[in-house]
Amino acid sequence: MGVYAVAICLFFSLSVVLCLRIPNLSSDIEKDTILLSVCHPGNQPNPRTLRSDQLTVLINGYSESRIPLLQSIAASYSASPVVSSVLVLWGNPSTSPLTLSQLAYNLSVSSWGNAAISLVPQPSSSLNARFLPRSSIGTRAVLVCDDDVEVDLKTVEFAFRMWKGNPDRLIGIFVRSHDIDMTRKEWIYTVHPNKYSIVLTKFMMMKREYLFKYSCGGGSPMHEMRKMVDEMRNCEDILMNFVVAEETNTGPLMVGAERARDWGDPRNEDSDGDGLRLVRDVGLSSRKAEHRKRRGKCITEFHRVFGRMPLRYSYGKLVSSVGEQGLCKKGSNLVLCDN
Repeated sequence: MGVYAVAICLFFSLSVVLCLRIPNLSSDIEKDTILLSVCHPGNQPNPRTLRSDQLTVLINGYSESRIPLLQSIAASYSASPVVSSVLVLWGNPSTSPLTLSQLAYNLSVSSWGNAAISLVPQPSSSLNARFLPRSSIGTRAVLVCDDDVEVDLKTVEFAFRMWKGNPDRLIGIFVRSHDIDMTRKEWIYTVHPNKYSIVLTKFMMMKREYLFKYSCGGGSPMHEMRKMVDEMRNCEDILMNFVVAEETNTGPLMVGAERARDWGDPRNEDSDGDGLRLVRDVGLSSRKAEHRKRRGKCITEFHRVFGRMPLRYSYGKLVSSVGEQGLCKKGSNLVLCDN
């Protein structure tokens, strides 16, 4: 059985017709067929033609309840002068063709700048699909992000400048750490106050080449680890950190954000009513304790397959401005002297 697709066309007016091809996928064999097609050298752009002055934004979408927020986030990214295009990777194959076509149209007309916004329906809910080296990515840098995190454009542009100075590193805002539980003799997924080794896909900037290494390289070990990601429905970001650390023998870089609103964080209080709860609770990984346990298991399994631990710690944060840190007395208060 081969991969096939259906086309749904909507007539929005006498002059606007939108047709959306929706792939259908029914087996692991068909997944491998798509991967072979994407990874074929003939389907990859000439590296010399890739743009260096802009980046491509890849937003992972899944929940229909998040569509209004997704559209707002995609439109915001499109307004940045450093963004070439925005691809919304829709990973929920149960979404109706009519909903997808309406979403595709709404996205296509919602750009706030010169960057086009496109909907790319995925044939499955596999989290590995967000790292496919798509031929439509025409830039050297890509920004992989989620549909529930709003980041201000100054931070996006600052992160891109930092990436251009460190193109082999992963750049991000949200970080975590690996560590070892000596009692249980197993790896754990945690947070350290003074170091980090993992950048999350809430906001992860990297060079396009790493998409190819993740999806197409590594032979049978990478195939096994990508299969683990599918089975766990988790940990694609951890595996990408393994891939990059194995390549560079260095840790990622964290950048400071002026504003990064994480609507999906379970620590959000439901002060905005049921709408916030819906956005917060529909994520693929919203149950905190079980989530950390699964991700610790991923680190342990990836370490087993790799045969060593490639993750490396980083200790600093890059900031866009450096102000006076001394305190001065003004009136009856001690405040920063620059204030």
